Amino acid sequence: MSPARDSLESLKAHIAGLERACAGESGGEPAGMARTGHAGVDAALGGGLMRARLHEIFAFEADDAGCATGFAAALALRLGGTLVWLREGEAERRGGQLHAPGLVEIGLSPAQVILGTLPDALAVLRAAADVTRCGDVGVAVVELWRNPRAFDLTASRRLALAAESSGVTVIALRIAATPAPSAAQTRWQVSAAPSLPMEANAPGYPAWRIELLRQRGRPAGGAWRVEWNREQACLAEAPPVGGAGTGGAAALSGAVLPLSAGRPARTTGLQRTG
Repeated sequence: MSPARDSLESLKAHIAGLERACAGESGGEPAGMARTGHAGVDAALGGGLMRARLHEIFAFEADDAGCATGFAAALALRLGGTLVWLREGEAERRGGQLHAPGLVEIGLSPAQVILGTLPDALAVLRAAADVTRCGDVGVAVVELWRNPRAFDLTASRRLALAAESSGVTVIALRIAATPAPSAAQTRWQVSAAPSLPMEANAPGYPAWRIELLRQRGRPAGGAWRVEWNREQACLAEAPPVGGAGTGGAAALSGAVLPLSAGRPARTTGLQRTG
C-alpha cells in the first residue's frame, strides 16, 4: 500500500473512532451528567461532567488563557443551555475581548451566549451569585484573573450550593492562577498541544493538554491530549503528530480560542454576542 493510501486509511479510521466516541456506547448520558465524548475522560469522571456543580479550569500561565478559554467553551457546549460568561476587567485588559467568531468555531451560537465584563473580582462574584440562582441559565462561566482574595473557600461554597439548588453548572475559569482550597467538583489544568493539520495544510482541530487535578468523591489524576471535533461537537483523543499514519505531517501550534487582543476593554454590563 502506498504511503498516501496508508495515510488516507488511517485518517478514515480515526474519523470513525471519533464518531463512535462522540455518540457514546449507549447513545445516552448518565443522569445529571454531560459526556465529553472522550472515553478516557468520561471514565475518569464516572460517566461525564456533573451538571449543577462548580468546576474549575486553570491556565497556570497567562499564555495559556486562550487554551483554557477554548476548553471552557467546549465544556459549556456539551453541557448545553444558555451560557452566561462573566469576565473580570483585568482578564480582558490583559488578554483581550472574547472573539465571537472563535466561539462560533467551537460550535456555540451567539444567540445562546451572554457576555458581561465587570470591573473587579468582587463585582464578578456578585453577578455570578445572581446568575447561578436563575434556573433558565444552563452554564455560567466565571472568569477571574490570578488569585483574587474575594474568591476564597467561602465564596466557592456559595457558588457550589447555588448551582446544586438551581441546576446551573458553574465553570470558574482561572487565568494565571494557582489552585487553592475550593468547593469545586472537579479541577482541571489546560495548556496548548500540537494540532494535526488537515488536507492542504489547513488548520486542524483545536487541541489541548488537559489534566484532572482533583475531583470530589472519586480518584483524582489523569492527563490526556485531546482535540475538539467541530463536526461532532465533542472531545476526542488527539491523533499522533508526525508519527506513523500521518504522512509525516508537521504539527501546527496548539489551537486556541481566538481573543481580540489589543482592543479596548468593554465596561458595559451583560450583552448578547449576536
